[in-house]
Amino acid sequence: MRLNEITYTNAVPVDGYGPGFFRVGGVAHEGPLLVWDRGRADWGGLDDVETLLSMAGTVDVLFIGTGAETAHLPAGLRAQLEEAGLGVDAMNSPSACRTYNVLLSEGRRVALAALPV
Repeated sequence: MRLNEITYTNAVPVDGYGPGFFRVGGVAHEGPLLVWDRGRADWGGLDDVETLLSMAGTVDVLFIGTGAETAHLPAGLRAQLEEAGLGVDAMNSPSACRTYNVLLSEGRRVALAALPV
């Protein structure tokens, strides 16, 4: 088996998570989190639509972590994001972090918006 070292250019993977926090690039981040090719930032949660819409054109798939449990996104939010050209996939935050990391390692244009567990 041949293993290749993965190089992250601007985006960084999620190293871990726990009650109320995420660890990204070795740095703990408390509260809801947004990670994409421009780094990491606070995210205002499901009501912070404008921040998510600002990624249109630079992100193909947006993973939304809904906390400890998988929850459906509000229909209006999903419609706005899809209308802007963002592919959206909602799942629990641990799964969203793992999926984001895998697609990031493949060089995909992905983003993660996640609520803490």
